[in-house]
Amino acid sequence: MTNAMKYIYGLLAMLGVVLPFSQFVPWLSENGLSLSLMLAEASSSRIGAFAWLDVIVSAVALIGFMLVEGARLKMARLWLPILGTCAVGVSLGLPLFLLMRELHFEQHSVE
Repeated sequence: MTNAMKYIYGLLAMLGVVLPFSQFVPWLSENGLSLSLMLAEASSSRIGAFAWLDVIVSAVALIGFMLVEGARLKMARLWLPILGTCAVGVSLGLPLFLLMRELHFEQHSVE
């Protein structure tokens, strides 16, 4: 089962980049890198604010989990999923971390 999970996590990490960027790149080409407009549109409705606040809390919790779990397992390159979370979102950071954790287990169970 673990072997299959690394492929699922890899696929989810790819989707975690492609799907959000499929919406962000067209917005960026229409509006440019306007952080004030991005924040205004993200908080223009209660449901938008709900979604963004949910994502922010999830990202903070995920980064904390990655730091603690990664240190416990002595995982290398924890900066990658943390950067992925900050640059793209939880949709990349979580499956990337889980993929890296599966690969870590695979690598260290052989020794």
